[in-house]
Amino acid sequence: MPIFYDPQTKLFRLDTKTSSYAFMVYEENYLVHLYYGPRVTDQDLQPLMYRGWYDSLSPRNPQVSDPRFTLDVIPQECPGTSTGDFRISAAEARNAAGNTVTDLRYVGHSITPGKPALPGLPATFAQEGQAQTLEIEMADPLTGLKAFLLYTVFENHGAMARSVRFENAGGQPLDLERAYSLCLELPTMDYDMIHMYGRWAKENTVVRHPLQHGLQAIQSKRGMTSPNHNPFVALARQDSGEEYGQVIGVNLVYSGNFAMEIEVDTPGCPRLLAGINPSTFRWRLAPGESFQAPEAVMVFSEEGLGAMSRDFHKLYLDHLSRSQWTKKKRPILINDWEAAVFDFDDQLLVEFAQEAAKLGVEMLVMDDGWFGARNNDRAGLGDWQVNEQKLKGGLSHLIERVNAAGLKFGIWYEPEMVNPDSGLYRAHPDWIIQAPGRNKSLSRNQCVLDMTRQEVRDNIFQQMYDVISQNKIDYIKWDCNRHITEAGNAVLPPERQGEFFHRYVLGVYELMDRVTTAFPHILLENCSSGGARFDPGMLYYSPQIWTSDCTDPIERLTIQFGASLCYPPASMGAHVSASSRTGFATKGNVALMGSHGFELDPRKLTEEEKAIAKAQVADYHKYYDLTHYGDLYRLTDPAVDPFVCDWQFVSPDKKEVLFTRVVMRRPENLYQVRRLRGLDPEKVYVDEETGRKYSGALLMHAGLDLSQPWPGPADGSSVLKHFTAE
Repeated sequence: MPIFYDPQTKLFRLDTKTSSYAFMVYEENYLVHLYYGPRVTDQDLQPLMYRGWYDSLSPRNPQVSDPRFTLDVIPQECPGTSTGDFRISAAEARNAAGNTVTDLRYVGHSITPGKPALPGLPATFAQEGQAQTLEIEMADPLTGLKAFLLYTVFENHGAMARSVRFENAGGQPLDLERAYSLCLELPTMDYDMIHMYGRWAKENTVVRHPLQHGLQAIQSKRGMTSPNHNPFVALARQDSGEEYGQVIGVNLVYSGNFAMEIEVDTPGCPRLLAGINPSTFRWRLAPGESFQAPEAVMVFSEEGLGAMSRDFHKLYLDHLSRSQWTKKKRPILINDWEAAVFDFDDQLLVEFAQEAAKLGVEMLVMDDGWFGARNNDRAGLGDWQVNEQKLKGGLSHLIERVNAAGLKFGIWYEPEMVNPDSGLYRAHPDWIIQAPGRNKSLSRNQCVLDMTRQEVRDNIFQQMYDVISQNKIDYIKWDCNRHITEAGNAVLPPERQGEFFHRYVLGVYELMDRVTTAFPHILLENCSSGGARFDPGMLYYSPQIWTSDCTDPIERLTIQFGASLCYPPASMGAHVSASSRTGFATKGNVALMGSHGFELDPRKLTEEEKAIAKAQVADYHKYYDLTHYGDLYRLTDPAVDPFVCDWQFVSPDKKEVLFTRVVMRRPENLYQVRRLRGLDPEKVYVDEETGRKYSGALLMHAGLDLSQPWPGPADGSSVLKHFTAE
């Protein structure tokens, strides 16, 4: 079994196919971390607990027999506050006396098959036989604070899911001020920190830098995860690369304010925390109340970033994204936004559908502008009733005409937002997020509805239900185009205002759950000004997320490569648009890395472009299983290589390979060879285009010759190669 416990040594060891994670109950019931790394079978790991020598200034518990033991340097599973450990803490509660001393000690544990759900929160799931879960109970006997540490081991995925549930078992209220989901202790600092930063239309820029003594962190305080920092961090050994070396990846299954902090202490030992951002969090726990922290997923790889990514991809496709569309073939769609913006009517959409049908497109998505007085971005949000002046004959009539053209129909919503110029705002101005006495900020001419309030969610759900239940809608694009400012809640008492941001996220999850439960047939695609909310929490509800509002194919390379560090290519919405930076064929090849679609006016395509678009639709179907469920290998880094960007997909049985090259800038050297990866060296692969045969060993060790005669490939050109095994 993946979870081992030795009652004699009080050692816990959690084993996956690639790794072992170990900790123990030490004297005085301290829960001490020991090891995380390549799989081991040892049952005595206690010597690994000492990571630095205490000095005369280090506080120590005189009840512990070993004088070397001090929390000043000892690695812990759930470090508290002000007990001799001066590093960043995972748990902190302000007690009735007004101080924040938090001292959690081991009480007991249980090991169960499968995985429990986390009430109100998205999380990975598993049945008996697919995973095993360890629950550790810890308690602070003075205050009555309890912490239940959950560890679920996905043995075949090389992954673990971790979370913490806090309970107030005492007689006085407690204010939880730090409630991190994961603490990871490492013995050396010879790691690079890898994470993704960005902005609107430039998400997922990957940065890598060595760990330094002191504190380094990424965070969000925007109410959403945001494009500025994604809730993902990897710690990669400094001698590691894409396909070699040890890497630890951590991803937070959460869509709100988060923090991922790493502190390297004086002896050079890193401590990583992942969870809710404590700077915007405080949760009142009355006696008997509990608080569930979100889940963090941790993957260990000995084969570099590539193997780490592939484990994340498989885990999320099998055990996180719960939609039927995760493993069901999705229709290829065309979205009207870039072609029409707000300037459309029913006739224009029907013309789009009729032209798109000739290309083989299977769904038309009507984006922003179909409701209320929505002719620009200054009015209408919150009034989710069909504008029949724009859609003459009503929505049902439009859908009938689109269906008659052979296409399914999708629709855009932004449920969390409201324009001041709207009927909803005029009826309920108190429903927006606002702090008393403060002027409210506007962003994109809109305010944020207070999703912590049941009556607000009920109103929006009912408006959505009235439209969706009465019309043949197969897809929803759920957008979110601004962040939260002047955070305040009109219902919560002052002592609970610190709960607002987390309650907001819980409200969004509850509304998404209601919509997807009421309409399980619908394909939900998340969007937040592009990829601003590309996180595992959203992936739980929607198997597809719009990766970026930037559809330029060259810019999309770094955006999609960054997202692929932990998110499956199948989850990345990727469209061919009217961008003129490359040829039409290259746009399709880049979109084929994700879930392909179109974002243009099909009436304006040339005959040559129409022919290419038809071929792209055919490729979407031909390679669907390969690009959605195959193993991704990033062969180059578009942020490092100034000339070409190469990647490939390999089918799970290694019988099929799809290789793609995009020429960002004509290479200086016309002799170009690329070694492929992940193939079966014993198999013979046939190039579908030329009929030439190669052994898997030759393609991996000698490589594929991509040389072209003078003057070489043009900027923005691309190559697509398909191989099948004999």
